[in-house]
Amino acid sequence: MPFAKTSDGLAVHYEVHGRGRPLVLISGQSNTLHWWDRVRGDFESRFTTIVLDHLGTGESDKPDADVYSTPRFAADVVSVLDDLGIDRAHVYGTSMGGRIAQWIAVRHPERVDRLVLGCTSPGGRHGVERGADVRKALADPDPAAVRRALLDLMYTPKWRVRVPGPYYTLGDRHMPAYARRRHLRASARHDSWDVLPSITAPTLVLHGTDDLFNPTANAPLLAERIPDARLHLIPGARHGYFEEFRDVASPLVADFLEG
Repeated sequence: MPFAKTSDGLAVHYEVHGRGRPLVLISGQSNTLHWWDRVRGDFESRFTTIVLDHLGTGESDKPDADVYSTPRFAADVVSVLDDLGIDRAHVYGTSMGGRIAQWIAVRHPERVDRLVLGCTSPGGRHGVERGADVRKALADPDPAAVRRALLDLMYTPKWRVRVPGPYYTLGDRHMPAYARRRHLRASARHDSWDVLPSITAPTLVLHGTDDLFNPTANAPLLAERIPDARLHLIPGARHGYFEEFRDVASPLVADFLEG
């Protein structure tokens, strides 16, 4: 089981699959590398995929300390690339993974070939927040009710009937409560607005038109703020567009990455 050591000595678990040019796939908040299990195979004949457990999740270290932030998670990804001896890679992040990917492109531009930002946001006062009804549903004290709300935000009812599970995007069930709180805070504190214009990597912004979890209005904000970014909205898709609409999203991403 491979681990990369961060600059402060923490261990980040990762996996490598496939063959071809390196592609880092970055998971959402409070999720492990299994976030990509249904989708990773779409890329492995054309790319060497690299997936990782964020600090606080999966097999990675879980410090109960103030070390969780989207810029820090970006540095952890670079630590994984260093451990593999990879100088430059494509980067594809979804949800909080897209926030992390923004910081990789901003702070480590020499490490990013092409960038894909999926169902994500610039955060801060410029980002579009989810509605009060969504926040209320996710704050329900009943874990079963929160799970039902998350499923509805991620996937359409039609897809949930066709694919009854397991679902890999609802959070790491074994994650300590303190780490879950710290992940939530890290994502909420993300604000890349001022630095987005400095991104030099060719960028594709993807989003579902029916995403209420991370409102679709964030996609054009990112695309307009990042120089020469492309924008593609997937009709009818919710937050889990990359799974439910993989027949559309994965070819779009692969073709973009191959230039």
